Amino acid sequence: MYEYIIGKIAKITPRYLVLECNGIGYLIYVANPFRYQVDQVAEQKIYVHQAVREQEMTLYGFYDEAEKQLFLKLLNVSGIGPKSALAILASEDHSGLINAIEQEDDGYLTNFPGIGKKTAKQIILDLKGKLTELTQVQMLGQQGITLTKEPTPYLTETLEALNALGYTKTEIKKVAKKLEDYQGDSTDAYLRQALRLLMKK
Repeated sequence: MYEYIIGKIAKITPRYLVLECNGIGYLIYVANPFRYQVDQVAEQKIYVHQAVREQEMTLYGFYDEAEKQLFLKLLNVSGIGPKSALAILASEDHSGLINAIEQEDDGYLTNFPGIGKKTAKQIILDLKGKLTELTQVQMLGQQGITLTKEPTPYLTETLEALNALGYTKTEIKKVAKKLEDYQGDSTDAYLRQALRLLMKK
């Protein structure tokens, strides 16, 4: 029902945060609430997933869309519920998680709370080969694509577009560095410049 909510973080606890939007305080369970800060001035975007049960509606929140998609894929694994999925995401080493699944490293997966050998093997069985779309631009930090400056929305969208077009992580990484100082005024301008740079390689 909801894709994301933009509001001001009014409260943080070890399990959840409260995001205030238009006079409503949304209680949102997140993997690591302390990566956020209470701020009554600046608004923040939190991606959310609404889980509906017989007598309960719960919101789960995520730092970005990639983290949300990883959470949803984990929920599809037999034996993994929302609490376990959040515990897995809390490490923020999403690249390590995906690599462990691809390499069938069940020992790595059993390091997470509540994940035994049987569940670890189930995670590998259900998700191996299904997380490759999350391993490139959507997880820049975990994939070694580090930038010296905070990326603009235009740059972020451009890198995502290059990923969707099929460019490799290495190609995207090189272009990302070159685009940091580019002064385009739209995603279209950034993407055109990125494609020009790629054609010069």
